Amino acid sequence: MVDIPSPEAGRGLSDGKSAPLDHAATVRIVIGVMMGALLGALDQTIVATALPTIGRELGGGEAVSWVVLAYLLTATVATPLFGKLSDIYGRRPALLTAIGGFIVGSVLCALAPTMLLLIVARGLQGIFGGALVSLAQTVIGDIVPPSRRGRYQGYIAAMFAAATIAGPALGGFFAEHFHWSSIFWINVPLGLVALVLTNRVLRRIPRHERRHSIDFLGAALMVTATVTLLLVLSWGGHIYAWSDWRIAALALASALFWSLFVLRSMRATEPLIPLELLGNRAVANVFAQTVLATGANFGLSVYMPIYYQLVLGLSAAEAGLTLIAMSASAMIGSALSGRYMTRSSRYKRPALVGLPVAAAACLALGLIPSPPLLTIILVSTIMGLGLGTHYPVTTISVQNAVLPYRLGTATGTLNFVRTLSGALMIAAFGAVVLSAAGPLMSGDIAALTADAALRGDLEASFRTIFLAAAACLAGGWYLLLRMREAALRTG
Repeated sequence: MVDIPSPEAGRGLSDGKSAPLDHAATVRIVIGVMMGALLGALDQTIVATALPTIGRELGGGEAVSWVVLAYLLTATVATPLFGKLSDIYGRRPALLTAIGGFIVGSVLCALAPTMLLLIVARGLQGIFGGALVSLAQTVIGDIVPPSRRGRYQGYIAAMFAAATIAGPALGGFFAEHFHWSSIFWINVPLGLVALVLTNRVLRRIPRHERRHSIDFLGAALMVTATVTLLLVLSWGGHIYAWSDWRIAALALASALFWSLFVLRSMRATEPLIPLELLGNRAVANVFAQTVLATGANFGLSVYMPIYYQLVLGLSAAEAGLTLIAMSASAMIGSALSGRYMTRSSRYKRPALVGLPVAAAACLALGLIPSPPLLTIILVSTIMGLGLGTHYPVTTISVQNAVLPYRLGTATGTLNFVRTLSGALMIAAFGAVVLSAAGPLMSGDIAALTADAALRGDLEASFRTIFLAAAACLAGGWYLLLRMREAALRTG
């Protein structure tokens, strides 16, 4: 059975106790949830540049990558779980729990005396950090109808892009000028402000009462399947060779647990991810778009700076400048696309133009021999602008296609798919690069830039990556073109 939402259906599920929100209350909620989302998004990247300092002070340098990996693992698996919990117990308890848990996790990270305890604390922090972004999108879905939601979802997408830019820079600044623990202490006042802004006014968020249950067995199977898959993607080709028996065993275990999760979802009274959600054509189409377009975006964000340095010979500062140009234009693309959705019934148009433009920019980077820095910045800016247009369209299309009582589940699942597709594409692109750069695995960057033959192999590998990214973006565009442009609900 497929959800066919309507304003009447949504009102029928409401508890009838929530008065409509005025503009001031809406703005206050949006600011509060965006601050929470900023905390969750920022802590995905802020630690990266401080890892050498943390490794020196706490020891256990061989395990320092787990400071990032632990957060990624728990944030990924928590996203659909918190979405489901918010559908059961309400957005306010879920969001306040996420903010409070994130503050506690941040304090534990700042006070961690050993690398092991820091990794454990980062895992706890990730559980709540992963929920913050998804819950922010869900809360906006509760208080703003789909026809006016584009502007706010564009702001969320722009905020996420800003966090990608600011995270590494802030982490390096705090680690260099203060103690590394200040990276986590800064979350405490920001989190408290988010709590104060949202605590009282969140009581006015509409409730959509409906009897729910949690499929604990299904949740356990999904968590296990996700963790094993992410370990394969994180370790394969880096810590262990792709042919190593440990990678093969983890991949087999992941496939087994995913199969068991699907079987459990078919039999459970109320599965964690309802199969009828995937049976909804609009939702399934958006998920497929996400795997291709968002996955390519993640992969490009990680490997383009490497391409600039190793193939084009740019300095780290110049490579960072191009990444800032790409991320800043993605913010603009998201904001413009979101605003357009509030003014036109043809809300797919920005993304239908943006994705081909981004694909063309990928091709240009792969085909133009040794372009000057100004050209690289221009092409990166155009690429980011095109990529940014896609995010608001996917989020609002999914939320518009489900009934209000499943808004949290649908939004959480979409963000889950985004993270997994990003990890998959990063691993795929990494396999292409590492096949030509053996020394990169041992950190010998100088050998890569000095060896002309190796540099030529790298350039060929990156051409393959850019062609693959262009193909993925073209595939996402085709799926978007085929997606029915359902009227956005006004209530």
